[in-house]
Amino acid sequence: MRSDFSLTRRVFGAKTDEAAAGPSLTVRAVVIACLLLPLNAYWITQMAVVRYEGHPTTVSLFFNAVFILFILRVGNAALRHVHPRMALHRNELLVIYMMVTLASALCGHDLVQVVAPQVVMPLWLATPENEWADLFFQYLPGHLFVSDPFHYLPAFEGGETLYMNNHWRAWLPPAASWGIFLAVLSTMMLAINALLRRRWMDQEKLTYPITHMPLELADDDAALLRNRMMWLGFALAGAVDLINGFHELAPAWPLIKVRVVHFDAMMRSIFRGYPWAALAGSRISFYPFAIGLGMLLPLDLAFSCWFFYLFWKAQALFAMVLGLSRIPGFPYVNEQSTGAYLGLCIFSLWMARGYISSLFRGGFSRNSTRRGEPMSRTIALAILLCGVLFLALFSAGMGMWLWVAALFYPLYFAISIAVTRIRAELGPPAHDLHRGGPDLILTNVFGTNGTILPPKQLTALSLCFWFNRAYRAHPMPVQLEAFKIADSTGIRQSHMAIALTIAAFVGVFAAWWAQVHCFYAFGISGKMSGVATIFGREPFVRLQTWLQHSTGTDWPRVGAYIVGIGFTLLLMALRINFVNWPFHPVGFAISSSWSMNVLWLPILIAWLAKLIITRYGGYRAFQQAIPFALGLVLGEFVIGSLWTIIGISLGIDTYSFWV
Repeated sequence: MRSDFSLTRRVFGAKTDEAAAGPSLTVRAVVIACLLLPLNAYWITQMAVVRYEGHPTTVSLFFNAVFILFILRVGNAALRHVHPRMALHRNELLVIYMMVTLASALCGHDLVQVVAPQVVMPLWLATPENEWADLFFQYLPGHLFVSDPFHYLPAFEGGETLYMNNHWRAWLPPAASWGIFLAVLSTMMLAINALLRRRWMDQEKLTYPITHMPLELADDDAALLRNRMMWLGFALAGAVDLINGFHELAPAWPLIKVRVVHFDAMMRSIFRGYPWAALAGSRISFYPFAIGLGMLLPLDLAFSCWFFYLFWKAQALFAMVLGLSRIPGFPYVNEQSTGAYLGLCIFSLWMARGYISSLFRGGFSRNSTRRGEPMSRTIALAILLCGVLFLALFSAGMGMWLWVAALFYPLYFAISIAVTRIRAELGPPAHDLHRGGPDLILTNVFGTNGTILPPKQLTALSLCFWFNRAYRAHPMPVQLEAFKIADSTGIRQSHMAIALTIAAFVGVFAAWWAQVHCFYAFGISGKMSGVATIFGREPFVRLQTWLQHSTGTDWPRVGAYIVGIGFTLLLMALRINFVNWPFHPVGFAISSSWSMNVLWLPILIAWLAKLIITRYGGYRAFQQAIPFALGLVLGEFVIGSLWTIIGISLGIDTYSFWV
């Protein structure tokens, strides 16, 4: 008997016959996506920058993209009854979804949202007291900044428009420079994914959990939308958001406490005094969508997420008890986590060493094209070669020495590969790695006292802060998930690569437009939330510290990198040699993050629920629970998105379901 829920065929990588799969890529799908990208960028900017709520790109599954797909799916079903020939095919819906998702990543909390205020902030914040003008202004490339007060002052004050007095012309050089830079980075990631796709998808058969929701939502037979367990989860999560939304409008209405802000006062009162102050900042929450996502995780990863979160907290507590917390930075959690990400990259590339070697052996030969690949090896390697040349020239324009760039970018791509591998294999709800980028790795290794990295190089590294602040909204895993969706539905990989390339270039400039438009409309220091000021200030405050309080090699932090790498490789070796080894190295890597501080309890709840279901009901019972988990996610995403749209449209404060 055929099940009414078809997730399992997708989980295990069943493919659709391409001949029956429908169109791979159509002009109307690309046009619809390109028309949606500016609206989507404005929505994200309003939520995350103007109002500082929602933050859709800080979790792995972007709720704005899922909401757009849901609306298109429902509207398309209605259109099919009225005018079947005009209705979009499933593959067209998925292409639109992936283009919106990639553009959302570029517009996200860790990319354009950070660099846009960076191009005006040092000029605005420079004072005789902080001595910025004397310390590093001579090293700032003019084409990457808006230096005329006539143009940048209205962006801070607000109440004006980008399109008056040629303000847009002043922003064009930095927006075009950084926009092209980000688009080239994204294209290089696309080429790396094209090279690694077959290894991770066809040979290792990774599961790509983040693709489950869009695949089921866009499916022609609407099995997910006809499943009663899904609607039960949808109703439960949606009811929480509806009730809390009405409470936001009328405080007399009851409140169901699920967000971290609902428990902050309680947590602050608990962790006070010695030694419990070491746990200050610990948070609890009960987000329905996070419980749903947690139920889709493998049991060992779900267990490792909350276990290693408590492991990091135990480190902080013992450091306080032993007096080691007086050492600045101890126990170097960020550095250990960075080492863990590097260890995951090292392991994944080592396991694929034979495959990678074969790629380069036949790289530019005539027979380097495989049918069904996103691009030929020749094109992929040519893109990487041209990208390396571009990065070298661009970095030279920033004043970065070639040898510094030769260390910086491989470290960046190593972390990117680790994030992509983590998402492809296990699909964790978040992967932050705050303050763990190559800019900090190099300064910890070589010091900031000018012996190896003089002020000009430290300034160049600071200009790269924006795409290394954190790694939540990262385009590379989105691209690989797009290839997985193409593989599962019969969309030609080359067509998906074309769609993603278009989305990268259009999405970058849509993000820049939305950011700068809101600067002039609301004011960076006016009606906006203030997060733009924080983002723009951070790299230059750090640079000021480097230049005024320089240090040599920070050996304890370097040691923490090594410990993180070694411990991750050890966990991986134990996992390979012991079948039931419960500690997953990915859990060690991601559990110290800001997001896991918020999500650890929902993941623990999901792990416990999944453990009970599988132990007493078996795998079949858990399969029946999967639609309920997806319903929790979809219900909160849809109702929560509607509240944000109502708030933005009416200019009022409404309920924000996340963070």
